[in-house]
Amino acid sequence: MKYDVLIIGSGPGGYVTGIRASQLGFKVAIVEKSELGGICLNWGCIPTKALLKSAQVYDYLKHVDAYGLKAEAIDKDFDAVIKRSRGVAEGMSKGVQFLMKKNKIDIINGFGKVKPGKKVDVTDADGKVTEYSADNIIIATGARSRQLPNLPQDGKKVIGYREAMSLSKQPKSMIVVGSGAIGVEFAHFYNSMGTDVTVVEFMPNIVPVEDKDVSKQMERSFKKTGIKVMTNSSVESVDTSGDGVKATVKTKKGEEILEADIVLSAVGIKTNIENIGLEDVGIITDRDKILVNDWYQTNIPGYYAIGDVTPGPALAHVASAEGITCVEKIAGVHTEAIDYGNIPGCTYATPEIASVGLTEEKAKEAGYELKVGKFPFSASGKAKAAGTPDGFVKVIFDAKYGEWLGCHMIGAGVTDMIAEAVLGRKLETTGHEVLKAIHPHPTMSEAVMEAVADAYDEVIHL
Repeated sequence: MKYDVLIIGSGPGGYVTGIRASQLGFKVAIVEKSELGGICLNWGCIPTKALLKSAQVYDYLKHVDAYGLKAEAIDKDFDAVIKRSRGVAEGMSKGVQFLMKKNKIDIINGFGKVKPGKKVDVTDADGKVTEYSADNIIIATGARSRQLPNLPQDGKKVIGYREAMSLSKQPKSMIVVGSGAIGVEFAHFYNSMGTDVTVVEFMPNIVPVEDKDVSKQMERSFKKTGIKVMTNSSVESVDTSGDGVKATVKTKKGEEILEADIVLSAVGIKTNIENIGLEDVGIITDRDKILVNDWYQTNIPGYYAIGDVTPGPALAHVASAEGITCVEKIAGVHTEAIDYGNIPGCTYATPEIASVGLTEEKAKEAGYELKVGKFPFSASGKAKAAGTPDGFVKVIFDAKYGEWLGCHMIGAGVTDMIAEAVLGRKLETTGHEVLKAIHPHPTMSEAVMEAVADAYDEVIHL
C-alpha cells in the first residue's frame, strides 16, 4: 500500500498537513495511535478553553452585583463542567473525522514506526504489523507532559495536564509547579472553581517568557483573586505517603513544606520521538528534537518532521503552518519559509496574555533605540463598561525606522486582538501607519492605536 504522503500523528500539525496535501492532489494517509486531532484537540487547546469558559461564566455569576444584577444560590457542578469540556473535545474530534472523509484521507489506526526505504510499520491494537510505503513521510508525533525525577507523576496525587482535565473530584487545594501557559491556565481554572491554589515558579517572574511588565501584571491579578505565587522557588521533592501531598519547596529564604491534595506538574513537554524508528533510518536528533531545514526535511531524503518534535515553538498554530509549508514545498508550490520571529503566543487565563515579537528587554539587548508605548485598559471605555479594566497593551518600535518590534497585551480578549500586530509586522507596518489606521470606538482593540500614540507622544486618552 503506497501513498504520496504518509503522516504519523493527527494533531493540528498532522491533520492540517494531510488536508493541504490532499488539496494539492496527493494521495494521503495519516497514522494515529489514539484519537484524531491529537493532544491539542482532545486533551489540550480545545478542552482547556471549554474549562476556562466555565470558570469565566462562574466568575461573572459570582459578581453579578457589579453589573447591577441579582442572583441567588450560585453554585457550580464540577463534574458537569468536566463533562462539558469532554463533550466539546469529542465534538471537535468528530469534525476532524468528517474532514478526513471529505478530503479522501485514509486513517490508519495504530503505532507508526519509520523504516529505511521510505516505509512505515504500523502496529494495531491487536499487535498486527502492516507495512506501508510513501514517497514522502512526515513525522508529526507531538509531545507529552515532561516528568521531572524529583516530581514523578502517579496520575493521582501528582498529575500532568491530561489528568487535570478529567479529575473525578475537585481538590480542595492544589500546588501548580511551573507558570507557563499550561500552569497559569489551570491555576486560574481551579482557583475560580474554589480550589486553594499555589503556583511555584523557578524563575523570578511567572509566565517568564513574556515581557516583564506583563509578568508583573499577571502576578498582581493572580494575587488579587487569591492565588498564592512563589517565584525564585523550586519543588525539591514530594511525599505522597499520606492522605495528600507534602511538597518540599526551596526558596531564597530556605526550604518550606507545602501541603495540598494534588500537585500539578506543568514544567514543559517531552517530545514523542522514542521507538519510532529514527535510529534505524538514521534521522538526526539533538536535545530531544528532530533536526530539519527550512522546509522540514530531515537529513534523510523523503523523511520530514513538523510540530513539537522539531526545534520551533511548541504551539498548535506553528505545527499547522509548518505542515502546510512542508507539503507545499514538496508539491513545488511557491512558498516562503516561516518567520519564527513573528509567531504569536497566547495564554487563556484571566486576564488573557497575547504577545508577538521582541520584549522590551530583548529589543534593548539587540541594540535598538526604542519608542515604547503603553495604554492601560483602565483608561478604555469599552473595558470599563465591560467590567474588565485590568491589563494593558504595550508596543515597542525601532525609533530610527519605525519598525514594529514587539507587541504585548494582557487583559480581557487580547488573544483575539494580537493578530493585528502579527499582520502589521508581516506587512512591515510602521508606527505612524498603525496610528493613522482608524480603530473603532468603543472597542478593546483601540487600545493598540492608543498605545502606539503613546509611543509617539500623541496619546489622547491618558
